[in-house]
Amino acid sequence: MPVSAGNGAGPGRSALAARTLSSREMAKLLSASPARKGTLRELFDAGEMVLAPGCYDALGARLIEEAGFPAAYMTGFGSAASRLGRPDVGLMTMPEMVDNARRIAQAVEIPVIADADTGYGNPINVIRTVVEYEAAGVSAIHLEDQVMPKKCGHLEGKQLIPAAEMAAKVSAAVSARRSAEFLIIARTDARAVEGMDAALERARLYREAGADVLFVEAPLNVGEIEAVARRFPDVPLLFNYAEGGKTPPVSHEFLRELGFSIVIFPLSTLLAATGAIRPVLASIKANGSPIEVLSSLLPFEEFLDFIGMAEIRELEQRFAHTDDVQPDGRSPDA
Repeated sequence: MPVSAGNGAGPGRSALAARTLSSREMAKLLSASPARKGTLRELFDAGEMVLAPGCYDALGARLIEEAGFPAAYMTGFGSAASRLGRPDVGLMTMPEMVDNARRIAQAVEIPVIADADTGYGNPINVIRTVVEYEAAGVSAIHLEDQVMPKKCGHLEGKQLIPAAEMAAKVSAAVSARRSAEFLIIARTDARAVEGMDAALERARLYREAGADVLFVEAPLNVGEIEAVARRFPDVPLLFNYAEGGKTPPVSHEFLRELGFSIVIFPLSTLLAATGAIRPVLASIKANGSPIEVLSSLLPFEEFLDFIGMAEIRELEQRFAHTDDVQPDGRSPDA
């Protein structure tokens, strides 16, 4: 006989009901696909420029969500640095990047934008890339028109594939997605190789191929940033802040007035973490212990609260084995 999910009473029912999960945090832990707090398209429609700081692991994504940002960006540069300890020069494989994206997406409820490099091959490879990233739970990926192995957009020595080939990859990506809410961001690195005019023309071709958002990488000055906005006044645009890179730092107001839809900050958290870890290690090396820096560290209990230890304790209590409930839900004396 089918088991009913009704609210009928019976012996041992109260003990079983005590294990019912009502906490939002417990639902987040138990769910492989957390409910998203809106989509990127909805954020665009709201009219606000989406700020998406970079993260390279689940902890960083949770910090971004805690800070109140509407989206997070999985940085390829940070992923290579954190997972391999190496620069972003095409060393990360598609399975490694998707695995990192999945862990990040599962940790938060805000949309996650992910770096998908070149799509890892030709249009057929791109189809699989889209399927894997979408299944991982991210909300958008960006694909670039570099030759594989690629390089960080703010490094020298990049090479490009033909514009028509990239347009075919964009078209394949759009065709492969299951939901229109999964956004395809087309990035061109042509500014450094062919010049700004060629970069803008490539971006136009990629938009015609179906890209939802355009990403012209590494403009060298304010005038070039303005040129991108002028050329595509009615198209969602992504701006890469690339802290310390080739693009000059500009204000939030400047980008908002130009109409950019998304701003990613791929390096702030990575550089901040590296800068914070070094003096702690130096102190431990000099003193043989962290005693001199303990007062400056985040308290251990506060960190446990942040990563959900209270949630784990509640789950342990709710699912703890007890002798007063039988496998069929009856109490021993029923």
